[in-house]
Amino acid sequence: MDLQLSGKRALVTGSSSGIGRAIAIALAAEGVAVLVHGRDAERAKATADAIVGAGGVASVVVADLTQETEVLLVVAAVSAFGGVDILVNNAAGTGRDEGWLAGGADQWLDLYNTNVATVVRLIGALTPAMRTARWGRVIQISSAAHPYPLPQRAAYSATKAALANLTVSLSKDLAGTGVTANTISPGPTETDGFRDLALSFARHHGMADDVEAAGRALIAGPLANPSDRLVRPHEIAALTALIASPLSASVNGANLRIDGGFTPTVN
Repeated sequence: MDLQLSGKRALVTGSSSGIGRAIAIALAAEGVAVLVHGRDAERAKATADAIVGAGGVASVVVADLTQETEVLLVVAAVSAFGGVDILVNNAAGTGRDEGWLAGGADQWLDLYNTNVATVVRLIGALTPAMRTARWGRVIQISSAAHPYPLPQRAAYSATKAALANLTVSLSKDLAGTGVTANTISPGPTETDGFRDLALSFARHHGMADDVEAAGRALIAGPLANPSDRLVRPHEIAALTALIASPLSASVNGANLRIDGGFTPTVN
């Protein structure tokens, strides 16, 4: 299927690894010029090199989005890139896995700045040009922790819920402009982060460092889902590319779950 994305430009935040990297590569494969963002210059360059090596177009911007001055660096990089038609807000922190009250309100505020305020800043900076062009896509990468909050990561879950909420209000604010806003909410995904989780689970349940056994135990237990598997980053990337495309013009203000059925509620 031709997604009609050739010639578009995208900024994918947090695309130096994991889900963001998969999204950047998938968009580039559809003919999108991608501005790769990360905080680690070497890893961000590795993503860009993979895109260019496959015949795509990519550039790199390195910045800590929690810092207002560094957000301005990203905006400047976007301008030098010729602008963007697609903004994928993927970069996020998870906070500490220590329970509801751990860290107090300060941890909640810090994580809100990392996961929500940075998104608001980029939307505010980059959507005016999309409005003028009468076309654009704004996509937030949220989490199954949004409709199905985790008590161990309460602050993280709340920030992901905020993303889904702001997406709906943004879609209404962008009404009639040709710019859409949507949320994609992955469930447990096969990433380095999941490997770290599985390693911690193994050590706490007498499995030594057997990550594979821990992964199977998690899928059979607390992370059980009807698909009986983890989500793969390339699957999230494929969905993101579709939502970014002109073919999804009528998908707007939506929360699209890709979690194998992990979330036990009606969307």
